[in-house]
Amino acid sequence: MIFKSNAPHNTEDSSDNVRTMPNKNFIKKMTLGIISAIVCLTVIFGSTYQIKEQEQAVLITFGKAKAVTSPGLHFKIPIVQSVKKVNTTIQGFPIGYIKESGEAVENESLMITSDYNFVNVDFFVEYRFSDPVKALYASEEPVLILKNLSQSCIRTVIGSYTVDSVLTTGKNEIQATIKEMILKKLEAQDIGIQLVNITIQDSEPPTMQVMEAFKAVETAKQGKETALNNANKYKSEKIPAAEAKADGIIKAAEAQKTERINEATAQVSRFNSMYKEYKKNPTITKKRMFYEAMEDILPDLKVIIESDNGNVQEFLPLDSFANFETQSSNTDAKEDN
Repeated sequence: MIFKSNAPHNTEDSSDNVRTMPNKNFIKKMTLGIISAIVCLTVIFGSTYQIKEQEQAVLITFGKAKAVTSPGLHFKIPIVQSVKKVNTTIQGFPIGYIKESGEAVENESLMITSDYNFVNVDFFVEYRFSDPVKALYASEEPVLILKNLSQSCIRTVIGSYTVDSVLTTGKNEIQATIKEMILKKLEAQDIGIQLVNITIQDSEPPTMQVMEAFKAVETAKQGKETALNNANKYKSEKIPAAEAKADGIIKAAEAQKTERINEATAQVSRFNSMYKEYKKNPTITKKRMFYEAMEDILPDLKVIIESDNGNVQEFLPLDSFANFETQSSNTDAKEDN
């Protein structure tokens, strides 16, 4: 049985329904396309990550961490895996002052020495992350742990040195001792951070008056070293000259000694030869020696001899008198014989 409606047909509503249905389908398709594009982009960009030259990464898969150390492009499973990066370059932090402004931090820098003096010492600590997994998961704040360890070691070491060593001559030794102590403690902690170096930036007394006093002491020490250096220089210049002069005096004395010995030896030899002649004829030798001595002493002497009978004879020069006396002596000797 077919019923026929007598109601009039609404042509306008049917045309609106026809136009509405394609619009809804288009919107659905557009939405699905956008979602698909987002998913594709997420998959594409979420499946790769880049590690720079001075970086290391930690790849986390269902809570399990793995270190990725080689630089370059790497792949991962989106959503399932996540990546955290760690900067492995050398970094640093100050102790005792603010790096940006240079303002002192007194509760960090003020320390006491072994001789119970106060001193302000500033340090700079350099470090790097050696193990990215331990750096991220072995502790919450590894840098803070390193800073606390450093401050503890610094105060321990500074407390074993005198204030004079801290301010002047002992800085290198103090730095080396502190570094060795921190390295041992970091090795025991094993938190993936490595100490590169620790250096003393500045050390000074806490008050201006004490600072001036230490500067005066340092100036006096430098003056002492300068005086010692000048004295050593003067010593090195004068000692060789004095030694050379002494050597010259000794050689001159030795030469004079040899000369005197030779002269004495010659005189002895001459005396011995004269003594031989003297023993042969003592009287003539005595007179000859007397005349020779007189020739040396009185070369222009006139000799006047008065004989027993009153005759006076004058001898000039002395040689004739010497010859006369020699002849006279020889004659006397022959008569005696």
